[in-house]
Parts: sequence; C-alpha cells; structure tokens
Amino acid sequence: MSKHTVLYLSHGGGPMPLLGDPGHREMVSRLKEIAAEIPRPDAIIMISAHWETDVATVTTGANPELIYDYYGFPAESYTIKYPAPGEPALAEHIKQALQTAGISVKTDAQRGFDHGMFVPLTIMYPEADIPCVQLSMLSSLDPAEHISIGSVLQTLKEKNLLIIGSGYSFHNMRAFFAPETTEIRAQNEAFESWLLQTCGDKQLTEDARTKRLVNWELAPAARFCHPREEHLLPLHVCYGAAQAPCKKSYELQIAGKKASMYLW
Repeated sequence: MSKHTVLYLSHGGGPMPLLGDPGHREMVSRLKEIAAEIPRPDAIIMISAHWETDVATVTTGANPELIYDYYGFPAESYTIKYPAPGEPALAEHIKQALQTAGISVKTDAQRGFDHGMFVPLTIMYPEADIPCVQLSMLSSLDPAEHISIGSVLQTLKEKNLLIIGSGYSFHNMRAFFAPETTEIRAQNEAFESWLLQTCGDKQLTEDARTKRLVNWELAPAARFCHPREEHLLPLHVCYGAAQAPCKKSYELQIAGKKASMYLW
C-alpha cells in the first residue's frame, strides 16, 4: 500500500474546463471535491498524458513556464497562468530512485508544465503554491514499464506527496465529435465498467489486477475507447505507486461521455 496519496484523473478537453464549458462542469466540481477531501500535499508529482519521451524524464526547473499545447481555442486560453514552483530536490530524488531500480532516466531543466498538469491543478489548487515536478511517460507506451515506474515512486522517502496521473479514461477524439449512437455509448460504458472493476474490485489479487492492466487491450471496446493509449497509461503509473484496489472511484460525464477517476 502506498504511503503517498495517488490520484488518476480525467482532465477533459484542452483548456475547456477553465473556460466555463458546460460539458466540463461535473469534472470541475469533482476535482474541487477531491482536493477538499485529501490531505493537502507538500509537493505534487505529475505524470501527464501530454509528455512522452524515449527515457523517463523529470523536470528540474525551479520556476517552470506553461506550455499551451492546444490549438484553436479562445485567446484567453493562451494567457492562463499557473506559477507553481518546481521542486529540484524532489526531482533529484525521483531520478536517483529510478536509477537505483535500473530504470533509465534523464532530467530536463527547461521544460515547462503542459495543460495535462496546469488545467486540473488550477481547479484543485488555484493558489499555485504547491511545488510540482513532472515525470514523463515513455513513448514505448508499454503498460508494464509504466507500472514499474509507479512502483519506484512508491519508495520515495518524502512525506505527504500527491502522485497524479493526468489522462482521460475515454479518449476517442472522433467519438467526441460524432453524433452519439447506441453503439458508441455501449462501447464507452463497457470499457468504463471494466476499468471500475479492475481498479476497485477488492476480490482481485494484485497479481490479477496487474495482469488485467498489462493486458488492457483485451478489455471490452479497449481500442475504441483508446485508439492510442497515452491517456490511459498515467493510470498504470498510479497503480504501480499504489498496488492495491482504489479507495474511491468517481464516475462522471465529461463532454457527453462517461469517464472516471480513481483515488488511492
């Protein structure tokens, strides 16, 4: 069981949660509710679906800029500020822990915070006063490797860390813009049901839970819901850090589709 608080969240579409979009209202209120119920962290480690590298990479900058990595949104979405400090000492500890576990790792002092990080954190911790470090996902998209990275984060000696996997439990972009059909809804619901059981069923052994997550493509409608899995794999990092059934799951509608979040 992780001594750190671990959260997989669905972060919605680009900056839309911060622009008052009605389809993201439930997500905004849920994230506020989660922030109010968990211990306020001393630092946050963020694994965002929007940063992939060949080798696990940690941000070491003291004052990272924001990366507006979305296109075609209103001008105000490119002036959002989230001046949370970095945490170079924590970044160094993450690097050392990964190296000790035999996982290749690099540091990046220049990279800023992407929207997978600053959008949910603006909702959860609007004061932007909690130090943050981003850890990249691997471009291999190998589920077992991401679970292994999470299991290393579990060993960090820091107290009161919040490990966040920022993705989206449903991420078929075509389906978001297509007219809703019975078939789309059924596939969305089938995968969500599998995910809720996988993360929350206390009857599953951790070995069985791990196998399900590693072989996630065998889940019902898996490739429909995730044509590419970069928005699912932050969940694998979270599970690696927790290695237990989630304490709480949250089902909600985001942009007209069923989505979920998991807290350990």
